[in-house]
Amino acid sequence: MHHLKDKRFAGSVLLGSFFLFAAILINSYAVSYANRSVSNSVTDIVLSNTRVYDVDGIFVYGATLLVLIIIILCLTRFERTPFVLKSISLFVVIRSFFLSLTHISPFPEHAAVSTNLITSLFPSIFKGDDLFFSGHAGLPFLLALIFWDNAMLRTVFLSFSVVFSIVVLLGHLHYSIDVAAAFFITFTIFTIAK
Repeated sequence: MHHLKDKRFAGSVLLGSFFLFAAILINSYAVSYANRSVSNSVTDIVLSNTRVYDVDGIFVYGATLLVLIIIILCLTRFERTPFVLKSISLFVVIRSFFLSLTHISPFPEHAAVSTNLITSLFPSIFKGDDLFFSGHAGLPFLLALIFWDNAMLRTVFLSFSVVFSIVVLLGHLHYSIDVAAAFFITFTIFTIAK
C-alpha cells in the first residue's frame, strides 16, 4: 500500500475508479436502449445446430468469481490497479457503443438466467439483450493480455475466456459472432489502452 503515498499514483487509482463508475453507468443506458430497440433474432450456424444447455450457474457465478479475482488482483498487485481499472473502463465503454449499434433479439431458444441476488444487483450484465460483443468472452481475455507476463494468471484468464465462450454458446446466450468478435475487439481495446 506504499503506492498510495504517491499522490500521482493515488490520483490515477481514483481516476480509474471514476472511469469505471462512469463506464458502468454508460453501459446501463446502452443496455436499456438495446432492450427497448430490440429487433428480430437471426439464424446462427452454431446455435441452430446445438441444443440449449442449462448453463445458468456457470454464467452467473463464474462471472462473479471472475470479478472477485479481479478485485483481489487489484488489491494484491496494486501497481497495476490504475491500468486494470482504466482498461476495463475502456472495454465497457466501447462495448456499450457496440451495444447501441446492434440490437438483435436473443436466439429464440436460450437458457434461462435465474433471478437471484447477483442478477438482481446487476441486471444490465445478466438480463439484457446486450449481445454484441460478448463481455463474458472478452473481459477475461483482456485480463489475460494485461497479465500476460505471469504464466499462471495468463492461463487462468484464458481458461475463463474459453470456458465462458463455450458456456454462452451452449446456453444460446450469445450468437457465435458475438463470441468470435470479442477476441478481435478486445485485443484492439488492449492496444488502445496501452
